[in-house]
Amino acid sequence: MRLFLALNPPPELRKRLGALADIAHARCGGRRMPDPSLHLTLAFLGEVEEAKAAELIEWVRGLTIEPGEWRLDGWGCFKRPGIVWVGGRHTDHGLARLQSRLWDALEARGFGMRPGGFTPHVTLLRRAASLEVNGLPAVDLTWSYERMELLHSVVDQRGAHYHSLATSQH
Repeated sequence: MRLFLALNPPPELRKRLGALADIAHARCGGRRMPDPSLHLTLAFLGEVEEAKAAELIEWVRGLTIEPGEWRLDGWGCFKRPGIVWVGGRHTDHGLARLQSRLWDALEARGFGMRPGGFTPHVTLLRRAASLEVNGLPAVDLTWSYERMELLHSVVDQRGAHYHSLATSQH
């Protein structure tokens, strides 16, 4: 099972992120992420055996994360594989602490090494024809979060779809 830990936006924010994805898609082309797929990845775990997944589900259900707010105020891109995203222009210390603590616990459970660098972002486009984000409209959104989810990524001919396996406590 291909798994990752993520924050899912509340419905109104998801709608606003979808509108930004439409704007970016009109300018940059590529494959627009469907609204239900818009999220912030905290830890990508990759392929996980079912027994380890069951362990993760129980662990996530027992977790309580520190609530926080994330300010999304900028556009960005990753050249490979042509990703256009929105996120914060400045380091969000709350998200950085959350991601670091999650990786501390994951490493203690034998889930490999944390990746280098953490750029909190919401991917809006993949395989964009243009990565020119200058001139896109200003972004000023606030994302209040208090729970995270363990998501299962299922890939088919339509692309990736995410299914929640567990949600942390509130």
